[in-house]
Amino acid sequence: MLNRLDRALSSIGLQRKSLAAPDAGTAALFGVSTPTASGVNVGPGTALQVPAVKCAVQAISEAAATLDVKVMRRDGGAETEVPDHPVLGLLRDRANDWTPGFEFVRDLVASALVHDAGGLGWINRVEGRPVEIIAYDTAHLTAQRHEDGTGAYRYLLNGREEPAANIIHLRSPYGRSPVSLARESIGLSITLERHASKLFGADSRPGGLVSFKERMTPKALMEAAEAFAAMLTSAKTKGTAFLDNEAEYHQLVLSSVDAQFIELTGFQILQIARAFRVPPQMLYDLTRATWSNGEQMGREFLVYTLEPWLRALEGALRLALFSEEEYPTHRVHFERDDLTRADLGTRATAYSTLISARVVNANEVRQWEGLAPYDGGDAFANPNTGSNQAGAAAPQQDGGRPAGGTA
Repeated sequence: MLNRLDRALSSIGLQRKSLAAPDAGTAALFGVSTPTASGVNVGPGTALQVPAVKCAVQAISEAAATLDVKVMRRDGGAETEVPDHPVLGLLRDRANDWTPGFEFVRDLVASALVHDAGGLGWINRVEGRPVEIIAYDTAHLTAQRHEDGTGAYRYLLNGREEPAANIIHLRSPYGRSPVSLARESIGLSITLERHASKLFGADSRPGGLVSFKERMTPKALMEAAEAFAAMLTSAKTKGTAFLDNEAEYHQLVLSSVDAQFIELTGFQILQIARAFRVPPQMLYDLTRATWSNGEQMGREFLVYTLEPWLRALEGALRLALFSEEEYPTHRVHFERDDLTRADLGTRATAYSTLISARVVNANEVRQWEGLAPYDGGDAFANPNTGSNQAGAAAPQQDGGRPAGGTA
């Protein structure tokens, strides 16, 4: 019976798993997280309780969702924007009746950062046209990799197989999320935070120690403790305690081991930053941040962290949202200029230089700034000279002498 079941599952590209010894994928499917070496179970929910992990996930997913999205069509060697394409309304305005486009893109990227299965969305089509996108919970919409080695996936929506053409699937590299790959570092961070909570929690560590040279009975110790506490809380003593029976008070302070514990906590932030490829300063670890390297780290975040995710996101959306006829010529594009945008003074200087050199015209600059064009702004003219058009002759005075010349 079991052999026939195995052969049947193998014929459709699936494999029977044992719940007695589940692998990471099977455990994640049922919401079970396996313990790390530190003894902490690390899953998507517990990982996000670590502030550094939550900050890294938000930095990437929210940065991607804040970018302006466009639908582009390629005609020959040029691309033009398609402002009335139905896909644009789903991504820019609202994905469905209860989810804005911003939230859908943000949650899709965030799911790919914390779930091994990646970020999943189901497309509802009417007469072949996408009308809404729904981001189902991972318990309802699942992805199972084929066992044929092609890397293809099978998708199940509430137990019913769904065509791949109706699924938006954003995957992390290696088929594993950063949370899964860095689970040991995240587990250690959770352990350190728990230890710190116990170390500095109420009544977990005494502020001092009172010792007596002579042996004290339990009753005498209790009376000394009550008297000592009464003196500390008395307004007349102003916090000064008086001891008898040759008692000595020793104040407890943080040792060098405690200082190393703090250093280890900071090192774990760096480990999490490496796992997500996020600069430490974006996780608000400003230990090594300076005015000179801060801007460079910001550019590295755009180039090495966000750009690969944007390329993967654009590819996943293009693959699922466009028809077979549209796919060769249409694509989804997230405008990166919003993240690399300089301040107004720097932009004004650059625009003036480009217009004066006749590289761009005034209306192109106004389009970059979101302003309406004006009549005559399409001319490539230098406003700083009298000859506004390329190749125009210099103004002449009486006698044929150039303006400004001498006799």
